[in-house]
Amino acid sequence: MGTPAFELPLWFHFAATFVFAVTGAIAALRRNYDVVGVFCLALVTGLGGGLLRDGLFLQTGPPLLLMDWRYVPTVAAACAFGRWSGRLHDRLGLVFDVLDALGLAAYGVIGSQLSLQAGLSAPAAVLVGVVNAAGGGLLRDIIVREEPLIFRAGQFYALAAAAGCTVFVTLVARLGVSAPVAGILSVAGTFLFRMAAIQYDWRTSPLRRGR
Repeated sequence: MGTPAFELPLWFHFAATFVFAVTGAIAALRRNYDVVGVFCLALVTGLGGGLLRDGLFLQTGPPLLLMDWRYVPTVAAACAFGRWSGRLHDRLGLVFDVLDALGLAAYGVIGSQLSLQAGLSAPAAVLVGVVNAAGGGLLRDIIVREEPLIFRAGQFYALAAAAGCTVFVTLVARLGVSAPVAGILSVAGTFLFRMAAIQYDWRTSPLRRGR
C-alpha cells in the first residue's frame, strides 16, 4: 500500500489510551488489587492491543509504549481517575462510550493499515485490526480470570471493529481507495455502528442456547 497513510493526531492516542486504561483500573479496584495490580491491569488494558499487534503479529520493533514515555503517566492518570472518581465515572458513561467507540474504530483501522504495509494478506489485516482494537480488553479479562467479554453474546463490539476493518481493507487493497479517505469512511462507519448498538441495544445471540 502506498502513501499517504491514514494517521491519527498524537493527542488521540493518549486520550484513547486513557479511556481504555480507566476500564482496566476500575476492574482492578473492584477486585481490591493494590497499587501495582491496578497499574498493571490498566497498562495492559490501555495498551494491550498495540502490544499484541507489534509484538506478536507484526514484530516491527519495540512497541509504541517503549517509544514514548508519555504513555506511562497517561496510564497513571487513568488509575488516579479510576480511584478517586467514585460515581463520576457512571455519570460520564455516555462520554466514555463515545470515546471508547472512537478508539475502537480508529485502532481497528490503524492495525489493519500497518498489517497491509507489512505485507499481510487482507484477511490477516482484518484480524490484526480487530486485535489492535479489542485486544486490551481481551487481555484484561484473561488476567482477572473472567470469560472474555468479546466472546460472550452481547452488544456489537468486536463485530463492529471487524466490519470497519473489512471496509477499510476492501477499499484500500481491492478498490484502490487512498488510505486517508478509506480510513475516515471506515472510522465513521464503525463509530456510528457501535453507537447505534449502544442506543438501540443491538446484540448478538448465542449460536446454541442452553437448556
